[in-house]
Amino acid sequence: MTDLDAGRRRLLKMFGLGASATTAAVLQADPVLAATLGYDEKMGVSPATYRAPDGLAEDTAAKRTALDWIAAHENVITKLSDDVWEYAELSLREWKSSLATAHLLKANGFRVQWGSAGLPTAFVATYGSGGPVIGFNAEYDALPGLSQKKGAAGHDPLVYNYDAYGPTYGPGHGDAHNALGAGGTAAAIAVAKAVEAHRLKATVKVFGSAGEEQLVGKAYAVKAGVYDGLDAFLDWHPFNITVPFWNTTSALISATFTFLGASGHGGTPLGNKSGLDGALLMATMSEYLREKNVAPSGRFHYAIINGGGAPNVTPDMCSIWFFVREGSPARAKVLYEKIVDCAKAAAQASQTRLVHKFHSATWNLLANKAGAELLADNMRQIGAPKFTDADHALAKAVQKSLGRPETGMPTALTPLVPPAAAYTGGLATDTADISWQAPTAVLLSATYPPGLPNHNWGVTATAATNIAHQGLLSAARYLAAGAVDLIEQPERLEAMRQEFKGRTEGVAWASMIPDGTQPPLYEPPADFLKATGQNWPPEGVTWPVPPVIAAEQLGTTGPDLPPVS
Repeated sequence: MTDLDAGRRRLLKMFGLGASATTAAVLQADPVLAATLGYDEKMGVSPATYRAPDGLAEDTAAKRTALDWIAAHENVITKLSDDVWEYAELSLREWKSSLATAHLLKANGFRVQWGSAGLPTAFVATYGSGGPVIGFNAEYDALPGLSQKKGAAGHDPLVYNYDAYGPTYGPGHGDAHNALGAGGTAAAIAVAKAVEAHRLKATVKVFGSAGEEQLVGKAYAVKAGVYDGLDAFLDWHPFNITVPFWNTTSALISATFTFLGASGHGGTPLGNKSGLDGALLMATMSEYLREKNVAPSGRFHYAIINGGGAPNVTPDMCSIWFFVREGSPARAKVLYEKIVDCAKAAAQASQTRLVHKFHSATWNLLANKAGAELLADNMRQIGAPKFTDADHALAKAVQKSLGRPETGMPTALTPLVPPAAAYTGGLATDTADISWQAPTAVLLSATYPPGLPNHNWGVTATAATNIAHQGLLSAARYLAAGAVDLIEQPERLEAMRQEFKGRTEGVAWASMIPDGTQPPLYEPPADFLKATGQNWPPEGVTWPVPPVIAAEQLGTTGPDLPPVS
C-alpha cells in the first residue's frame, strides 16, 4: 500500500465515514476539504518523500536593512510585548494594548485608521503605496483566569481575586498574544524601513485585530472587506517549537444559549424554573453526542457564564457558551445544528425559555505551500531562536511543575513537512478567513517550553521573559525576510498566487456570519475614544444592546384550583 493509499484511508476514517465511501466523493461533496487536505494529494505531495527546497531566500541589501532594524530596536520591540503582557486586557477590551501597538507604528511612519468593522480596538496601519500589498497581523488580547507572575516556575497568579465562596484568577497572556502582536508589528516596521531605504515599490499593512481569542475580529473584518486588496498575508503564532507550516485548522462556530426561568427560594423550590437546570441539561445532552455524532475531526466545548450567586436562590437566567469545531464550514454547521437541537430540548425539559445568540464563526485555514517553503528557507538562513542557560533552567522548572519532560527550550528549527494525511481536529484561528482572500504564509516560533499546551499559566509565566523575547524577535526576522523576498522576487509572490488560485478553484468563500449580525462589543472608555478619534456607537450598531430579561411565570404542580369564596 502506498503512502497516498494510506492517506486516503485515514481521510475517510477521520471524518467518520465507512469503507463504502471514497476520497473523491468526500472531496467533491466538500470543496473546502478538497482545497486544504485534497490539494496536496492531487499535486503528488507525499510526506514520505517530501524535502523542503532551498535557494528561495536571497541575501539582499534590503533584507539586511530590515534585519538590522530589528537588531537595533530589540529593546523597543520587547518593551511593547512586555507592556501588553502587563495590561492583560481581555478580548474586545484591549484599550491600552491596541493604543501601544498603534503608537509604535505611527512613530515609524504608518498611517493608522481605527475601528475596523465597527470594532473599537481594531485598526489598519499602512505604510507606502503601490507595488504588492503585504499584510501582517497584530493581536493583543489576554485570556480569563490565566494570570501568572512573570518567570515564576510554579502556579502563582499575579492577580488573585479573593472571594469566601469562589476565588478566581485574573486574566493573563496564556496564549502569548503580547508576543504575537509585537513580533508582527516589528516585522512590518522592518519591511517599511527596507522599502524606504532602498526605494522599493510596495505597500505594507498591519491589521490590529480585536478579540482573536473569541474568533471575532478578523471574521467580522473580512466580511466587511477590510482585508480586500492584499497580495499576501504573513502571520505567526507563539508555540513550543519553531516551524513553518501549511496545515489546515478547524472551522469554528461560537454561540451562547441563555435559559430564562423564574427565580425562587432554594428551600421551597416547587414552581421555580431554573436557568441553570436548562444549561446543565444542554451540557449533559450534548455529551451524549460525542460517541455517535462527532467524528475524530470534530470538537465542541463550553463554559457556563452565569450560573447563579447562591444555592438558596434558584437562578432565573443562565448562559452556556459553546465553541463548535470541525474540519470545514459545512461540517461545522452540521455539528452545530445538533448542539442547537440539544439547547431546544433542554429548554423544553427545564420549562425555560431559550435565547440563542450567534456570536462569530470562521472557516478552516487555507495555508500556502509556496509561502511556507519561502519562510522555511529564510528560517534556515537566519537560524533558530537562541536561548540562554537561564532560559533553559526556567523552562525545565515550568515543565517539572506541570509534569512534563524536563527538556528545556528547543535549540533547533523543526523541519517543514507536509500536512498529515489524517486531520484529527484541533485549534482554530480567525486568520483562516483571511487565508481564503489572499495567499497566506504562517509560522510558529518557540515562546514557551515544549510539552506545554497553550492557554496555560505556564505560557503566561514565560510570555514576558527572555524566552518569549527570543521567540518573537526570531519570528519578526523570519516574517520580515520573507516579505522582502516577496517584494524583490516577483516570481515568489506569483508562486503563492498560482497555488492560491489552484486551491480555491471551485470554492466560493462566504462568511459564516449571517448578514445583520452585530458583533459582541463593549463600550470604550472616553479617553480611548478621544485618543483614537472614534465616536460611539459605531455606525450600524444598536447601543445599548437590548437586555435579556427573564419574564417567565412560576410553574405549577397540578390543575388550577377553584377560587375560595
